[in-house]
Amino acid sequence: MATATQDTELVGSLVQLMHVLQDLYAETSRPLGLTPQQAHLLCVLLDGPLGMTDLSRILSIERSSLTSMVDRLERRDLVARIPNPTDRRAFQITLTDAGLALAHEAHNAYTTQIEKRLTDLPASHRKTLITAIATITGHAQ
Repeated sequence: MATATQDTELVGSLVQLMHVLQDLYAETSRPLGLTPQQAHLLCVLLDGPLGMTDLSRILSIERSSLTSMVDRLERRDLVARIPNPTDRRAFQITLTDAGLALAHEAHNAYTTQIEKRLTDLPASHRKTLITAIATITGHAQ
């Protein structure tokens, strides 16, 4: 059983990791002319169009903030509003061709920076880390 000290160390390490990942997002999105939140939105849309409610939940931002962000990205021709196929009163947000290219660029820049940080991590540690992260995020197999 873990001690309180170990739990505190683990929580502290996870918080540090979160900050490092957020900083990497900022560092990789800035040269692309995106905020970290905009880059995150574009990367989320790589999986396909989503409605505003889903995007708000995934990005953990208020609907009004999301609307402003979508408006800005739409003016830059990176996203478009399209009819929702299951609800004619609603719409979904999708990537335009330019948005798709930029989303891939943002994703690749971010993952490349993370991979650089993992270069010296032994394979056995990688497997353990994958399993631990899956458990923490609720995606255990």
